[in-house]
Amino acid sequence: MPRPRDPNTIDMFTDWQPPQVAVTLPPEVTTGGNLASQIARAVSRALKASELSRDQISEAMSEYLGEDISKNMLDAYASEARESHRITLERFLALMHVSGQHGLLGFVAEQFGLIVVPERYSDLIELHYIEEQERALAARKSAKLARWKAGR
Repeated sequence: MPRPRDPNTIDMFTDWQPPQVAVTLPPEVTTGGNLASQIARAVSRALKASELSRDQISEAMSEYLGEDISKNMLDAYASEARESHRITLERFLALMHVSGQHGLLGFVAEQFGLIVVPERYSDLIELHYIEEQERALAARKSAKLARWKAGR
């Protein structure tokens, strides 16, 4: 008979989830429809997820870019139906900067089969590649030694 589970102890196999390392948006935002629709949904998601209101975001973007960005512009960029109003790259970057929604950058990278990870992980990633090279060199060395010993 199984022992009752202690409610004060986490189950390391079911309760714990590894932290999300890659910066990304949820799949429902980034799939389906054409690219323009996906971008509009990504902008909409960033505006909704931000702690700032659309008015605050438009003001901060205006200050950041040195040009007038209205709340109505943001509304148009976030609308899939407003095909004539698409966000420019500099405004997309300003939105990301002001809103803090870095998943937008992950959305762009995913278009090329890439991911975005925080800079603090760069050394760890490089160490992984170094270890892969070390294993490949060790295997090559072993094979050469075995061939040399067999040829004596």
